[in-house]
Amino acid sequence: ARDFWGGLPYDVTPKQLDGAFDEKLAKISGAEAMDIAQNMINSASNDKVNTITGSLNIVSENFEIRNSNGLNLNDKGTYISAIINAESEYGNLPVSGIGHASGRTLANFSAEQVGTDAKVMCIKSINPQKINSDTYSIIFEPYSVGELLAFVVASNFNFKTVSEKRSCFSNNIEKEIAVKELSLIDEPHIPEGIGTKSVDDEGVETQRRALIEKGIFKNTFSNLFDSYKEGVKSTGNGARLDSSLGRSSEPIPISAPHNLKMTPGDTSQEDMIKDTKHGLLVGRLWYTYAVNPIQGDFSCTARSGIRIIENGEIKGPGKSIRIVHNLPTMLKNISSIGNDQKNIIQWASLPSIAPSIKAENITVTSI
Repeated sequence: ARDFWGGLPYDVTPKQLDGAFDEKLAKISGAEAMDIAQNMINSASNDKVNTITGSLNIVSENFEIRNSNGLNLNDKGTYISAIINAESEYGNLPVSGIGHASGRTLANFSAEQVGTDAKVMCIKSINPQKINSDTYSIIFEPYSVGELLAFVVASNFNFKTVSEKRSCFSNNIEKEIAVKELSLIDEPHIPEGIGTKSVDDEGVETQRRALIEKGIFKNTFSNLFDSYKEGVKSTGNGARLDSSLGRSSEPIPISAPHNLKMTPGDTSQEDMIKDTKHGLLVGRLWYTYAVNPIQGDFSCTARSGIRIIENGEIKGPGKSIRIVHNLPTMLKNISSIGNDQKNIIQWASLPSIAPSIKAENITVTSI
């Protein structure tokens, strides 16, 4: 037996949270789902768009956990997530645009917006110009911020990673790791959040946790096993994530945030652009991963949805670039946080709620 193991949780009653279950989504027919998909396609259609691909995921779940301590939990939820990729060969190079939306109820989901966003990004990416390898101010739009949160940021606040000194912030608890305007919260009770739930996937009640509060590293997240191992309580972050949406029946839970929310600021994207002398607007990222997690180095590629900004004005679309940067450096060089905010869920990744952010002094390499 493992001496540190403190036992399974006892019975808990899940609270019915707002915006986590929708009868209409639970009862949706195949024909209605096809109509939503068709609306997305129609909204993305344009003479300059050659190919439209995408996916629509609708999940209704009834999640049950039972254990020998009398836990008998039953929780239900609904989810909807959609993505459209519009591609064009109209100009000098093939380009693409992405549209995405996700949530828990049908009322707050717009199929038209998904298609329109993909079409607009695609058309605005036609005839891209070469971007010189240089140092830029970069405005990351919500979809690319969500990518960074899921694949670069989140793991650094995992209790196990921090305690094993494998986080780039392991030695910085209660210290300043970001600009004071930045707060990063795990929000498990927020309406429409893809990860919203009152009880985690091990049967422990969830709680709102500030990971970064006004620039200060405040908390980590953890499941039962990793917490017991260090003699502390679980934070209610045991997760059995499904590859698309919702929860799975994986036997071994991981530690994960539920909804990683970057608190929005008060700057419009328009004003961010106006205040940028020499910069780029990045709508989406590919191949985002940590290169040296302990130092916080990461790499990502932007291929479409890039706009070149000079003296406060968008000059046109840009060709592909690679960004190799450092997370601790970036968090201390955020000059602006947007007042826009969006639910983001990448394929098989963590849900986030992200605004646009502007970060200074980022070196990019032309591809």
